[in-house]
Amino acid sequence: MNARFVEVPYRMLPAETLDALLETFVTRQGYDTSDTGEGMRGWVAELKGQLDRSELLIAHDLQTETTEVMTLAQWRAFGRDLADDEEG
Repeated sequence: MNARFVEVPYRMLPAETLDALLETFVTRQGYDTSDTGEGMRGWVAELKGQLDRSELLIAHDLQTETTEVMTLAQWRAFGRDLADDEEG
């Protein structure tokens, strides 16, 4: 990945910011918030566990000043797509 993107250690984020990012991720991924029995809070708790296990990461785009939660597969695919764009 080039210097445009920075991985953000999730523990550095204020709790409310992290929760908002994770809620946005849940919504974008189309998760059924009734699956956990706790609604959105259940998914946020599950995703925090995935962050602890390094199954998810938070990436900040310095150019667009946007921050996203990504799976490792998304991060890797994103990096390949960027490399392809830069070569072409």
